[in-house]
Amino acid sequence: MNLMSKENTDRAEKSIEQINVVGVKVLEQNGINVEELVKALVYNASVEFAAYYYFTNLRMHCTGTEGESIKGIIEDARLEDLSHFESCLSRIYELGGRLPNDAEEFIRISGTEFLQLPSPDPTNLKEILEKCLKAEQGAIVNWNKVCNMTIGKDPATYDVAKDILREEIEHEAWFLEMLYKRPSAHIRRKYPGERPHTHKHSRSLDI
Repeated sequence: MNLMSKENTDRAEKSIEQINVVGVKVLEQNGINVEELVKALVYNASVEFAAYYYFTNLRMHCTGTEGESIKGIIEDARLEDLSHFESCLSRIYELGGRLPNDAEEFIRISGTEFLQLPSPDPTNLKEILEKCLKAEQGAIVNWNKVCNMTIGKDPATYDVAKDILREEIEHEAWFLEMLYKRPSAHIRRKYPGERPHTHKHSRSLDI
């Protein structure tokens, strides 16, 4: 970047900081630490994005007759994780945040390396389900944190977070049923990517 380009960038960033953003100021008046909220949303977005990738790979390794039945459950969960990623993007930017420019950095902050294929047998269905369950349970903790940060103070972010949390709780129930036969009252989605709670926040899977 030459000197003139850097000066223009610095000037643009400075002018942005001086803009009166009422949507942020009212949250600060409500007691929201906007910087911490943005940090939590970016982290959650990275987890959802990485989970979509890893679930895709795990699903590919559900082999055999039993694996075919598991593929459908993982398919529903992975597509809804993509919806969760997109659902929180608008709030990140509305609050003055941004995603990392480096995709590798974005994936790295998710801390989801545990979702890599089982070893030495990448088609071990029990281990695949255990990985999926652990991911969903972590997501419940993450989005519950955002709900607690925003309830009664930031209706817009809370609306997104509680809808994502609702679907993550359903996903946990599905994998608990598959692993431990704990009834989940699971009714399969009408179609993959239906996302009954977050469809209003994300258009990536619209048919």
